[in-house]
Amino acid sequence: MNLVAESAALLDGLVDIRRALHREPEVGLQLPKTQQLVLDALGGLPLELTRGKEVTSVVGVLRGAQPGPTVLLRGDMDALPVVEETGLDYAAENGNMHACGHDLHTAGLVGAARLLSAHREELHGNVLFMFQPGEEGLGGAGYMLRERLLEATGDKPIAAYAVHVWSQAAKGTFQTRAGTMMAGSNQLHITVHGKGGHGSSPDLAVDPVPVVAELVLALQTYVTRRVKVFDPVVITVTQLEAGVAINVIPNLARLGATVRTLSDTTFQQLSAELPALAERIASAHGCTVDARLDLQYPVTVNHPERTPEAASILEAVFGSDRVEQLPNPLMGAEDFSMVLQEVPGTFIMLGARPDDVPADEAPSNHSSVVRFDDAVLSEQSAALAHLATHHLIPGAASQG
Repeated sequence: MNLVAESAALLDGLVDIRRALHREPEVGLQLPKTQQLVLDALGGLPLELTRGKEVTSVVGVLRGAQPGPTVLLRGDMDALPVVEETGLDYAAENGNMHACGHDLHTAGLVGAARLLSAHREELHGNVLFMFQPGEEGLGGAGYMLRERLLEATGDKPIAAYAVHVWSQAAKGTFQTRAGTMMAGSNQLHITVHGKGGHGSSPDLAVDPVPVVAELVLALQTYVTRRVKVFDPVVITVTQLEAGVAINVIPNLARLGATVRTLSDTTFQQLSAELPALAERIASAHGCTVDARLDLQYPVTVNHPERTPEAASILEAVFGSDRVEQLPNPLMGAEDFSMVLQEVPGTFIMLGARPDDVPADEAPSNHSSVVRFDDAVLSEQSAALAHLATHHLIPGAASQG
């Protein structure tokens, strides 16, 4: 069995799927065109296919010829509300963009399904294919878990894997780490209530605008003085809203920020202290405040045993020079974290920077000009398939 060679033979078809997805990106939890494309791409395979009830997810079950455990493989499908500016001949024109590479994740998971289906007779167990909408901030994984994703084969998976492309890493390089892999993502919402009035007479009003201005700076000072340096936090204010007319002091002003944490302990600390900080500053100005820190995605934690195991598998298949251990967690967030809270597994990054893009000029994921080299689709498919067969085919760990 040579899954790398077999996946290379599938590459042209996977590129066609990826580019079809890229041309018509859909955002959020409802992705009807994307769902249908996935169903069509899986047509003819020996899979049990189920559509989501609340969201347009697709769950595929491949039952091996012999009994055994279940392994989960995931690919997210949604795009971002970004106007594409890449100039590619298959660029999207509907105001959305696959700027995070989820089109590759979807096509790559289709490739893994095709590879593993071809070896169904050798499988001792089952593969659960998770095609997920709504990763970009909407928690699509949570919807699928609530719809009993993990019970689809009758046995809870013993391992779960996801591969995510990265535009700024060398093409074909796998990167991961045991323990904390990615940050938790949280949302800070603050509304300051004052008393509106004429802009020429601030002494007759209670102006909420200086309060949110002071809060922007206070939040940055808070991070440097109240948070342990070895358990870092990132607070980035991304939303400020106050007033409409230039000569009117508004009744209220709003602030929104994304807050990234690497531990539950720090999240609990911030949940208590950030609203209290806002209240004290608002009170000093004669204002009141509504403030809360909402958990969006938990910290992504790679399993301490599954992760070195996965790295060893990838090294055996692709070579040790293609697998890197990240020294630090990434401050981005992932709702695959919800799956990893239930199933021991690993989240892996895969470099997909095109050859013509210098490393120091590569746009980041989510950029309107980011490009990914779809040649990595065959490696992504083979990687996912090998991670599954390690658990499902006796002696598979020694096969290339």
